[in-house]
Amino acid sequence: MNKFFLVLVFLASTMPCYVLQAQQSTETTHLSDYFSPATGVKSPDDEGFIQRWLLLEPIDKPNRTNTVFTDSYIREAFATEYFLKQLTVLPKDGDKVKAGKQELTWHALDSKLFNVKLFRFASGLKKQVYGVLFWAVTVIECSEDIENVRMSVGSNSASMWWLNGEEAVILSGDRRMVKDDCMSRRLTLKKGKNIVRGAVINGPGMSDFCVRFIDENGVPVKKNINISYK
Repeated sequence: MNKFFLVLVFLASTMPCYVLQAQQSTETTHLSDYFSPATGVKSPDDEGFIQRWLLLEPIDKPNRTNTVFTDSYIREAFATEYFLKQLTVLPKDGDKVKAGKQELTWHALDSKLFNVKLFRFASGLKKQVYGVLFWAVTVIECSEDIENVRMSVGSNSASMWWLNGEEAVILSGDRRMVKDDCMSRRLTLKKGKNIVRGAVINGPGMSDFCVRFIDENGVPVKKNINISYK
């Protein structure tokens, strides 16, 4: 075994696991395989999942492992201001923000699946896929008040979600995306516009999420609502 090979082995053993995964990921991702531009009127899918989102290109947030994502860690991580008005802004498609040294763009997209493949979103744009933090925003327009519903979320890895500026759901720990993994307390979708905002953080591994609203009988909310990004 020559010295050059030994040096390569040593360097590989000291690299963060998400860097190694990024180097080993050779699959070409096309954004159009998983997303389409957000146009026209959009309703929840047959199971009530929200597929239309404004997604911000990933913010660099290195983590060697996902086990650090305790409630306190992610609350602090999401309370940190990465860009101006991150918890209040309703961005437009194509808007740009400064996050540290990064210039990032918002994209209005419809997911072709019930879940939003953030890893594919990032790789399709040739952006960093590991050690990242994603922000997502959507607008739910209701023709009437819809009371006693719960926001139901699954995410990979940890995430936090808000409805009209108030915390609704937090998913901590190293987890895989599962439908209806965590649910909020009872909420009201008010008549008119309701803003749903989410943040998903991940170190190594895939990133995605799914969101829908469930009524008191466990039935997905699909009627009297449209999904917008304006």
